Amino acid sequence: MSYATEVQKHKRLAILRHLAECSEYTSNASILGDVLRGVGLVASRDQIVTELTWLKEQAMVSLEDNGGFIVVTATQSGVEIASGITTHPGIQRPRARG
Repeated sequence: MSYATEVQKHKRLAILRHLAECSEYTSNASILGDVLRGVGLVASRDQIVTELTWLKEQAMVSLEDNGGFIVVTATQSGVEIASGITTHPGIQRPRARG
């Protein structure tokens, strides 16, 4: 597996983990950029939108585009992935927190 693929899987997990911790499991693409930078995963807005679109296709999130301001909400499946209850081959499995 390539380095780029591994980074992509980590970005997806970081997005889902952030959403799982948010009120109503909801955030926006701009904040997600800050979240990713905060964990050492720098991503452009286009890269974030690409990952959000992929997560939507996998039924992990829903998206609402308000004129370029993208609101993202985790689905039950996304929250389960973030917490390690279930897994997906395109998303890094979370490590135990402790």
